Amino acid sequence: MTGNPAPNASVQEAPGGSPRAVPLLEARHVSKYFGSVIALRDVSLEVRAGEVTCVLGDNGAGKSSLIKTLSGVFPPDEGEILVDGNPIHFSGPREARAHGIATVFQDLATVPMMSVWRNFFLGQEPTRSFGPIRFLDQGRAKDVMKVEMAKMGINVSDPNQYVGTLSGGERQAVAISRAVYFGARVLILDEPTSALGVRQSGIVLKYVLQARDMGRGVILITHNPHHAYPVGDRFVLLKLGRVMGSYTKDQINVAELTQMMAGGEELAQLSHELQRLGPDQPAIREAAQELAQDAAGEI
Repeated sequence: MTGNPAPNASVQEAPGGSPRAVPLLEARHVSKYFGSVIALRDVSLEVRAGEVTCVLGDNGAGKSSLIKTLSGVFPPDEGEILVDGNPIHFSGPREARAHGIATVFQDLATVPMMSVWRNFFLGQEPTRSFGPIRFLDQGRAKDVMKVEMAKMGINVSDPNQYVGTLSGGERQAVAISRAVYFGARVLILDEPTSALGVRQSGIVLKYVLQARDMGRGVILITHNPHHAYPVGDRFVLLKLGRVMGSYTKDQINVAELTQMMAGGEELAQLSHELQRLGPDQPAIREAAQELAQDAAGEI
């Protein structure tokens, strides 16, 4: 059993005859409805090899629905999903994974009381034969896990160590390196830094860059623009299931990104309300001033 090599992007001609890479994964005008609830409406985005596409939005923005649509859990009600420029209809997550689309959810799908190497393979363990009998090849599994984790910058001294004893950032590394080893060409990372401290968040963002540098396309789902901006190449802002804007890094700075995410007008109104309710309370007054600064883009 071996991991797949880094993906080779297809090439198409851009207007004028110059070549450009075809996106590994693309959503075109995708909509998803649950009865009268609009989960997604006319959402488009591209994921290219060696790039990080950040999808930002607050709770209820449609990020989870987008993840599940791209990974084959939900079929789109309108629009289409394309892989390597070809329209495709996933029958489920298994088919999406077969096309190289892997999702690392917030819960990481790791088993805390299992060893690191067992979590790395988890149902796809290598075996060896002795006549008609097949055995779990623990030695090979441990060696492969060590090599793949080293690529993410983690030296696992004891493969039998329980995953539950690792830090949050290290568990993210296990999940990411596992997905890459088993052929992921597109990595969808669902809020990987949401439950982590500052240092661990920085470590996870380093792993995101390492996956990008391996030639993978990465979708980083987050509500934190200060985590997204240092690693992102493209930024898609969602609000109530719709795209508020789509930008490359040279088209927007982190202050503008934060202001658009937060909603400058809404923050200004909240600042005025706080000032009215608590003019003599220093903590409330300070919060109101911070909201006013955010509304003005003074990040």
